[in-house]
Amino acid sequence: MQNRIKLLRTEKGWSQAVLAEHLGVSRQSVNAVETSKFDPSLPLAFAIAKLFNKAIEEVFIPED
Repeated sequence: MQNRIKLLRTEKGWSQAVLAEHLGVSRQSVNAVETSKFDPSLPLAFAIAKLFNKAIEEVFIPED
C-alpha cells in the first residue's frame, strides 16, 4: 500500500522521530511505514490520519 506520510510529515516540518513520538512508536516503525516496507495496523493507520487531520483514504492509497 502506498501512502503520503512523508509528504504530510515534511509539510509540518517534522522529522521521523518527531512523528514517531506523536504516535507512540519507534522512528524505525515510521520509516518502515513511510517506505511501504510495512503496512500499519488499523489503529495506527487511523492515528496517523487523525494526527494529520485527514481521512484515512487521503493518507493511504491501495495498490491496484
